[in-house]
Amino acid sequence: MGDYMSSDGEYYYNDYEDDNGDYCDDDGGDDSLVGFQALEPELLSAYANLPSIKVITKESLLAAQKEDLHRVMDLLSLKEHHARTLLIHYGWDVDKVLAVLVEYDKDKLFAAAGVQVLDDHALFPYQSSSSTFTCNICYDDVSGNMLTVMDCGHYFCNDCWTEHFVVKINGGQSRRIRCMAHKCNAVCDEEKIRQLVSRRDPNLSEKFDRFLLESYIEDNRRVKWCPSVPHCGNALQIEDDELCEVECPCGMQFCFSCLSEAHSPCSCLMWELWSKKCHDESETVNWITINTKPCPKCRKPVEKNGGCNHVSCFCGQSFCWLCGGATGKEHTNTSIAGHSCGRYKDDHEKKRVLAKHYLERYIHYHNRYKAHIDSFKLESKLKESIMGKINILEENLSTSKDFSWIINGLYRLFRSRRILSYSYAFAYYMFGDDLFKDEMSKTERKMKQNLFEDQQQQFEANVEKLSSILEEKFDTYSENDILSFRMRIIALSVTTDNLCRNLYEYIETDLLGSLQRTVQRIAPYRSKGVEKASS
Repeated sequence: MGDYMSSDGEYYYNDYEDDNGDYCDDDGGDDSLVGFQALEPELLSAYANLPSIKVITKESLLAAQKEDLHRVMDLLSLKEHHARTLLIHYGWDVDKVLAVLVEYDKDKLFAAAGVQVLDDHALFPYQSSSSTFTCNICYDDVSGNMLTVMDCGHYFCNDCWTEHFVVKINGGQSRRIRCMAHKCNAVCDEEKIRQLVSRRDPNLSEKFDRFLLESYIEDNRRVKWCPSVPHCGNALQIEDDELCEVECPCGMQFCFSCLSEAHSPCSCLMWELWSKKCHDESETVNWITINTKPCPKCRKPVEKNGGCNHVSCFCGQSFCWLCGGATGKEHTNTSIAGHSCGRYKDDHEKKRVLAKHYLERYIHYHNRYKAHIDSFKLESKLKESIMGKINILEENLSTSKDFSWIINGLYRLFRSRRILSYSYAFAYYMFGDDLFKDEMSKTERKMKQNLFEDQQQQFEANVEKLSSILEEKFDTYSENDILSFRMRIIALSVTTDNLCRNLYEYIETDLLGSLQRTVQRIAPYRSKGVEKASS
């Protein structure tokens, strides 16, 4: 078995051991898969259970909605508006509708959703123009052709119905407009709503139809709009667990659960708190608390810029830096006239020390988080440079023409760098006092923090090595040097992936999995990165 040594003294191997204990030479087969499949056969079975993601464009939204509607209509022999009411109530989850139907019965299924099916002959008495009826809303007497009866059997005059519908549509409550009768839970027939409001304002009818169409996304936990700005117009549909990270065809990668940018290994709550902390002024306030003192006259913060404890504010007030008390202007190097403050104030000093500790802790994690974000931005420019080097190699080398292993290594670097940056935000909350103060003893927390940081540092070291190797001028290498370079890239990519997976497993099992008083989940680790949606 041939081996190669890197400049750091680590060995990388030219051949790989398969499941039967035999060694596979890397010269045959698809070069792009060497090291990613041969060394990671266990990953292939894991991909089979990952959610498949489908793109729903504005043009295909109606077809997707119709497909689910017809499934329920055919199953339960319902009209379209009844099927829509059922699906909106159950979050457009056809499987859930079927489960409720099997567990209970059709009557309970309909009652919970506000669906009432009235025989057509029951509507006939109200349709005669010769008969007169009293509307129980306005108490006007109207002919039968001037009132509308809903599936529940309740009827009111068209003017009252129209006012009711207009208010609901303009108020954004048009997806499930209920009957006006007291304590009636029935949802009104959408076709009758459409007919009545179109007479008043055709634009309202269009608005109503748009709300019904968009309910397929707004009320559907498995379908969500892409949060890109400006909006790309796409929605993404998943099949299984909504706690996953996805990539829209527009390139936007986001958490399907909270619609923020992809943020694992942070939970959604951690990322929400971290984002807010990074953008608000809380740390500025902390800095002011630690490094300044308020003027006793105007209360503006004053920063000390010299060694003397007698300071002056811009407003002209002099005060003692040690205690903050107002003083006169006369002073010496050791004392201030008419002022003495040698007594220790325990509470005030404790607050200052604690504020300083919290600020220094935040700065520690934020600086490392920011450093890796900055590195990610710089490394994103590597792709163009690497593609140029690959073009040179393809022209100069006579043998190998497949350099996809370099691109695989580059994408591994991108994914790892992003995860590494977010791991510092995770650590800030996991081992701090904000979320899990009562979940672990100080000893247990310190032990788990040490284990986490050991794995994080190993992962970080390999990410930096991978970044350094990819920046080499490999376009000037000979064919033998390219073989060595290839093995270094593949081996380091696989090692980095394994370390990243181990870090995720430790987070999910030993850290978040051990919590007793709260539930925090993260998107599962994917070796191949955030899953891309397909049309």
